[in-house]
Amino acid sequence: MLGPALLLALWAAASASGLLDPRKLSAPWAVARTTADMISTGVLQEHVLTSLTRATAGFLIGITAGLALAVIAGISRIGEALIDGPMKIKLAIPTIGLIPLLILWLGIGELFKIVIIAVAVAVYMYIQVYAGLVGIDKRYVELAEVQGYRRSEFLRHVVLPGVLPQFFVGLRLSLTASWLVLITVEQINALSGVGYMMEQAQQYAQTDVILVGLAVYGIFGFLSDALVRVTERRVLSWRRTLAS
Repeated sequence: MLGPALLLALWAAASASGLLDPRKLSAPWAVARTTADMISTGVLQEHVLTSLTRATAGFLIGITAGLALAVIAGISRIGEALIDGPMKIKLAIPTIGLIPLLILWLGIGELFKIVIIAVAVAVYMYIQVYAGLVGIDKRYVELAEVQGYRRSEFLRHVVLPGVLPQFFVGLRLSLTASWLVLITVEQINALSGVGYMMEQAQQYAQTDVILVGLAVYGIFGFLSDALVRVTERRVLSWRRTLAS
């Protein structure tokens, strides 16, 4: 916390001394006061709930789709031939570049916002899980064949433990992607959400409200990533790495 605390102290000192124009960047105490006012009126909770609903729906759909596609491509030659190429092409295309096309297909309602988040999440999950599947050490596969493992046993004892580390990497990258895309789509013809709140504040030069929104996004990202890291440490407690 030393780095953030230092930045906060510098921000407060610059605001108190008048070096920072409050019209360009509100003081920390002004942001805190605005946060308290928005909470007391229920405005912040309403926007936060909307954003969480969008992000969660898109994230779950994307994780499911990306995981399913990665498994099909990773354990089947036909699946690899059909799926891997298009997914690599999509990786090279920025997700926000699909926004004009998806708006034409789906309109500007909630479905569009959820779908664009799901697309971004699915690609990151696919890339990591697929890499984990095709990167399983061949010696383990040969050992499973010598032991006479059935297909289900091979998947449970070799494939699942081998792909779990990459799965958690994909999960963390997918979470980051979901928040990044959420920020973008909530500023496109939205009527609620943290991004919408920030867009409206920008029009009226309310930097305190914009900073509240940024803080909310930061908290979302930090807490979700921390939850995944804690889960990863518990699930992969058998693994020994430099970090452990």
